[in-house]
Amino acid sequence: MKHMHYTEVEDEIPAEDGVKDTTIRWLIANKDGADNFAMRIFTIQPGGHTPHHQHDWEHEIFIVEGEGVFRSGEKETPFRPGDFAFIETMEWHQVVNTGDKVARMLCLIPYKK
Repeated sequence: MKHMHYTEVEDEIPAEDGVKDTTIRWLIANKDGADNFAMRIFTIQPGGHTPHHQHDWEHEIFIVEGEGVFRSGEKETPFRPGDFAFIETMEWHQVVNTGDKVARMLCLIPYKK
């Protein structure tokens, strides 16, 4: 069993183009023996965002803290702590912190077989 506090995991800057003031921590990943899913936590500073992108796997997102909007194509939906979202395969998406405090979200993705 792996048991840690999330702050014990190295905070990294995502490599994708279009990221602004956002970091990621890979909480559970291949390196831990997880063969099916990865769990990450993103920290998005006020005014920051993930890239507006799509890919061929789904996402499950849970908002831990902060406020902002989910963008799906041209549509924006506000979020707050406790909200969750399911991002379908190939759906355009972006997470934007529109608040004045840090936003954090858990994001789970499958590994491709």
